[in-house]
Amino acid sequence: MAFVILDPCQGEKSGECVSVCPVDCIEEGEDQFYIDPDICIDCAACQAVCPVDAIVEEYDLTSDQEKYLTLAEEFFANR
Repeated sequence: MAFVILDPCQGEKSGECVSVCPVDCIEEGEDQFYIDPDICIDCAACQAVCPVDAIVEEYDLTSDQEKYLTLAEEFFANR
């Protein structure tokens, strides 16, 4: 499982999540941060520091939020 960053991050991009990630799996995109689902170790450090509550566990995604996991996968696909 991995954590996923949702739309409250769009435009906010505070970045606290990046500095606490022990495996450096969070990168800044054009409009928000993304978590690499293949590297995330599900430690929840990012979720604890997110000031806009934009980070949820993959298995807690609602059907309308699943697109954010797809966006993260696409973001990291070409890296």
